[in-house]
Amino acid sequence: MNTGRVAAIIYAILTSGVVAFQIALAAGAPWGAYAMGGASPGQFPPALRIAAMVQAALLAGMAAVILARAGLILPGWSRVSHWLAWIVVALTVSSLILNLITPSAGERAIWVPTLSVLLISSLIVAFSNSSAASAG
Repeated sequence: MNTGRVAAIIYAILTSGVVAFQIALAAGAPWGAYAMGGASPGQFPPALRIAAMVQAALLAGMAAVILARAGLILPGWSRVSHWLAWIVVALTVSSLILNLITPSAGERAIWVPTLSVLLISSLIVAFSNSSAASAG
């Protein structure tokens, strides 16, 4: 298995955990101190619960792009996954920056390392020559 595929699998596994966290927030888990700058400790209010579900869907889509770019799923996405992978990288950089500057120490402690690994793995996939076309 090539490096791009391993990186994509790492990205997908970590992202699955983040998606589960967002779904838990949307379902009422009292972890608001670890998300959205810690502005709503405890359970999220309804508007932020919706935002958590939107984030979960976006993250799942980002993982699909990375897996497609690595040639692991969705072979029909091989052409578009090349540039979509760079959008994933850009969104990951933005998330990392926001989590570096958040006032929530707990949020920084959890998400900066997580996003650092996601950024490195998404960069490996984006720079790789993997795609559904070379999935042999």
